[in-house]
Amino acid sequence: MPIKSLYPDVKLLEKPIFNFIFNNPDQTWPDSKVIFQDADTLRTYTFAQVRDRAIEFGKGLQGQYGFKKGDTLAIFSPNDIDTPPVVFGALWAGLIVSPANPGYTVDEFVYQLKDSKAKAVAAHWSAIKTVRAACAKVGIPTDNIFIIGDQRDPSYELKHWTQVEANQWKSRYRSPKISPKDDLAFLVYSSGTTGKPKGVELTHFNMTSNLQQIQATEGGNLSWDGSAHCPGIPDAPRPQGDKILACLPFFHIYGLNVLIHLPMYTGVSALVLAKFEIETFCRLIQEHKVTFSYIVPPMVLLLCKHPVVEKYDLSSLRMTNSGAAPLTRELVEAAFKRTGVRVKQGYGLSETSPTIFQQRWVDWETGVGSTGRMVPNLLAKLCAVPGADGADEAEEPKEVGPGETGELYVKGPNVFRGYHNNEAATRDCLDQDGWFRTGDVGHIDAQGDLTITDRVKELIKYKGFQVPPAELEGYLADHPLVDDVAVVGVDSKDLGTEVPRAYVVRKGGLKAVQPGDEQQIVQWMNQKVASHKKLRGGVGFVEQVPKSVSGKILRRLLKEEARRDFAALEEQEGRRRAKAKL
Repeated sequence: MPIKSLYPDVKLLEKPIFNFIFNNPDQTWPDSKVIFQDADTLRTYTFAQVRDRAIEFGKGLQGQYGFKKGDTLAIFSPNDIDTPPVVFGALWAGLIVSPANPGYTVDEFVYQLKDSKAKAVAAHWSAIKTVRAACAKVGIPTDNIFIIGDQRDPSYELKHWTQVEANQWKSRYRSPKISPKDDLAFLVYSSGTTGKPKGVELTHFNMTSNLQQIQATEGGNLSWDGSAHCPGIPDAPRPQGDKILACLPFFHIYGLNVLIHLPMYTGVSALVLAKFEIETFCRLIQEHKVTFSYIVPPMVLLLCKHPVVEKYDLSSLRMTNSGAAPLTRELVEAAFKRTGVRVKQGYGLSETSPTIFQQRWVDWETGVGSTGRMVPNLLAKLCAVPGADGADEAEEPKEVGPGETGELYVKGPNVFRGYHNNEAATRDCLDQDGWFRTGDVGHIDAQGDLTITDRVKELIKYKGFQVPPAELEGYLADHPLVDDVAVVGVDSKDLGTEVPRAYVVRKGGLKAVQPGDEQQIVQWMNQKVASHKKLRGGVGFVEQVPKSVSGKILRRLLKEEARRDFAALEEQEGRRRAKAKL
């Protein structure tokens, strides 16, 4: 039987995003409230300035370019405070916004431009070379490239986005009629960890529903004026209120929702950092008295282990929220013990706009390791993992019992419409009744808290037993020699099964690796886990663990290396045994 959220359903408003944000009957902050501030230049946008600049830009898209409802604007930029008015301006004009990773190569960006059928690109000057080359390949004219950020084109060939405005007959341009449940707001491309990125179609209602779901669970803890209170946690200063350090990428669904939309919906200020760097992160918290930050597990790892952290006072941080990948109890406890920083967790996906589970502030210490409770207006069910414990991969998924581990399915207003131009992928994960198959494995306890243990496609199968890589990584991260780690499965010819192999970033780097380090780590680990979870694949040392911008380990990049490494090790061991018999 499906599981219902423990929170009461909220009455969801059905409005286009622009109207939802800027015609908010619950707005209590003044229009003059600073919402976004650049961490480097200290340039700011007030609530009113974002609104007014967005409308001017939207009218320019219509008046100068003739763009229509349903056309797509791509954004290719690191975090910049110009991004919010550009996003809201495009939405006002009825356009679909498709943010892209500014670290993409030309060909990677070309793929997204083609798939999304983008007609224009808003780009940061630092990424303009890639943008020019990609646009040339897909036929987007130079005039349809707009610069965002402080820098302008010194040759004046490319317009700054502020020059995109309707200079004549401004009053004739209007925001088109938008159907919130039917019309797309965003095409967000997945990280592509298992192949080409997929365009996730998110409607206006998907996004506004999730903002309301988040606010129903988090709204009493963060405030624009410092009026919020949570037992056991220091209050934000008055009258400044809470201040968020916005260091997650805006182009990722996590940052897009909680760092662009949520501050505008709540009036809470965001200090915008172009790119995360641990010392800058700590310095800004100390200097600006930051009270909250959305983070990812690699950041928590740095808080636990990086020496520079000890130079800074992070006591103004009331709370942090980690998402995008599972976080272990060990890391949460280590971060608090070393820095006093509280870390709670949330869980979501691009396909769910993104947040679907969120740990309550009061539970950050008692519910360590879980991602908290399901947000309102959602249903969930856990089903037997295909191919596991006798489950037939061809049959309809069967629900598991209360408290048992299974693959998570969810259904609700924030679940995406489908994958763009990819009906097969949509059918594979979204059924006709609206149930979305997340691909994540976990269990929900009696308190309604979800613990994610791994991805279905990443589970290692050792002689029929499931081995979750994330669990092993949680143990290994606690070893004194380990700065970072990823675990993958490798096929063993000798054992005729898959076995776990760890790739470790050693404390001190590759130059610090000593003979016997591998054996020490393997022996230490094997004492902590059941027999089927032992590191029979051994340990390899690497300079860094490959990760996506959201902090997810890119296991596919390690798998091929692991296959070669382990095959060579087994061959070497085979020769040694053969020689010993002689």
